Amino acid sequence: MESPLTQQSRPETFKPKIVQLYENLFQTSDYSEPSEGFWREFFLLPPDRGHLSSILDQISPDEILNLQVQTQQLFVRAIRGAASATGPVDSYALETLTVFLACILKKKYTNPSSDIITALAGLDNVDQVIAQFVTVLDAIIRNGSTVDLRVKAIRTAIAMTSGAYKTSLVSYFTHRDLFPSLMKFVHESETPMQVFEPFLLLGLLANYNKFEFQNPYQLRLDDFVNESSIQKIVKAVGLSCSALRNGYVAVQDDSPEGWTLISTLIFFGLGVLAPSKREKSTPPTAEEAKEIFSTLPTQQAAILLAAYDFTNANKLFGHHLITAAPEKDNEESSFASFLSLSSYLLQHAYRSPRVAHYAELNLFTLRILTEDSSLCKHLCSEDTKRKVRLCRQRQPYLPLVAGDRVLATAIFDIMIDTMSHNLRRRLDVNIYSQAIAILLRLLTYLSMNKIRLTYHWSELWRSLLSLMRFLTTYASDLSTNPHINTLTTTLVDLVAFCVSSGDTFLPDPASYDDLFYKLVETGPIIAQFRDVYSLKPPSTKSATTTTSKLAGPPAASDIHVAAIDTLISVSTHFYTLLFNPDQSPDAAGDAHGPAPIPANLKKHLSPREVHRIIKQGYETLSIQPPDGLSAWTRWRETDWKTEMKRAARCAVEDARQLVA
Repeated sequence: MESPLTQQSRPETFKPKIVQLYENLFQTSDYSEPSEGFWREFFLLPPDRGHLSSILDQISPDEILNLQVQTQQLFVRAIRGAASATGPVDSYALETLTVFLACILKKKYTNPSSDIITALAGLDNVDQVIAQFVTVLDAIIRNGSTVDLRVKAIRTAIAMTSGAYKTSLVSYFTHRDLFPSLMKFVHESETPMQVFEPFLLLGLLANYNKFEFQNPYQLRLDDFVNESSIQKIVKAVGLSCSALRNGYVAVQDDSPEGWTLISTLIFFGLGVLAPSKREKSTPPTAEEAKEIFSTLPTQQAAILLAAYDFTNANKLFGHHLITAAPEKDNEESSFASFLSLSSYLLQHAYRSPRVAHYAELNLFTLRILTEDSSLCKHLCSEDTKRKVRLCRQRQPYLPLVAGDRVLATAIFDIMIDTMSHNLRRRLDVNIYSQAIAILLRLLTYLSMNKIRLTYHWSELWRSLLSLMRFLTTYASDLSTNPHINTLTTTLVDLVAFCVSSGDTFLPDPASYDDLFYKLVETGPIIAQFRDVYSLKPPSTKSATTTTSKLAGPPAASDIHVAAIDTLISVSTHFYTLLFNPDQSPDAAGDAHGPAPIPANLKKHLSPREVHRIIKQGYETLSIQPPDGLSAWTRWRETDWKTEMKRAARCAVEDARQLVA
């Protein structure tokens, strides 16, 4: 008797049952509402992230709206599964939610807010469903049964926050404060890297519409004083910066002489990443390196937004960031890692707007730190000296400083490299303005406290005056930039401050002499700079109007005019002594400044003679610097609202890609 069973051919590949359920759920024709058994099986099977992403990615935004019954059911059922406190249902539900939200929210809808609400919950149920969603996540983050489950809840929250950032849905996270739960997780974390995701989420939430309303997470950051948690966050920031920096090193090993990539990784406690001796890594070609550099830093750079916000809101965080010492002799301190990453970002800032936004964000952080006198004290102190690895992937190179160094000198190097490696006609004026601002704040602190640091000051003078030369040469290309006036005036003020107050912070006369000699060399450029950027006294009519008002502090324009006049007079004075000793200083230069230095005369002056003549020139030099050169405006985030929003958008997009 023949068997009623028939043998079917063996398929080439077996399709996992969960994938079949995905396909059944999202089919566009002959759809029937799933049974309870379907959903029970759906969340008992391990999710297949790749297949779920692939299926959802193939569905267009309009088709998503046509499938709103299925998407709403999946969202509600997954929330219910996450709240069940039954393993593995809760874990699988969170994983499914993360992938689902990452794929659904990234699509370009015609009406983003209303369309996303329709896809997730529907207009009638949105308050109830999203509020329940946030409540469930908050409970799991606070008291989840395992660390892994709590981390998955945080990732789900990141997926929703980053994906729906331009919609009103994120406001549900501000109505229910997740800060206590996130900080409880941080406090209970066992490793620094467990802190990364909650801190990243905190940064996203703290930036949500913060210029439009009083963001509660900003207030929480301001009031937070738990030093144990702050120290864990600082450690996590340091490790993240170190890993991001090592991404650049892996493309082009710029280790100083005597270093190798392997020794560098071992030095920073990352020896496990070093290639084995059998593997000889072939360095990428110039084109390959260029392509890889354009993709850096990796998406983990989104944490820099949270680091900025905590620094801006909380001085205690800034204190621990700067003073935290490495736990072992062969480790890098957190702030040294932050400075090192900043160095690499700023040398590569020209490569893409994304890199420039992160580089500028770190400059904002440094500016805030340098504006606080108690924090600046640590930056300029011998007690907090650290070894800092700075980028050396592009020439010109600054002198290599081995061993520990005062942190302020490392910041000087970073600012000089920033100015040297991003010169182009379409100048990033914002980055240069922040670099000059940071230098001015550090130097005014040194001057006020009579702190004399050993440093290659000649490199700083060269960089500042080279920037002035560049701005003069390409004035026609830069004059239309809305922020060019800020850069030109602060640059003049900074150089004039160094001229008038250098004796209060320079360690030796030679550094001061070098500044004056470089001013003589740049003399004609300074006068041209004054002319092309209109740093001249006001007209007679406006001057009369001004003097008729009540006496008060000098106007900002008056300070800048007096500052550049000081530079021209100093340059003219020493030009006369060096190259026209028989001529009176008044006759040495005209309204356009001193003439260029004759080449034949330069050859006949030895460094010792130059030093002697300049030293004699001090006796006849009369510097009357204008009041206000050492005054600067404190950081106000609202003044840089546009730049902050751009940086936040970068971090949001990177966070979305991280969880996707």
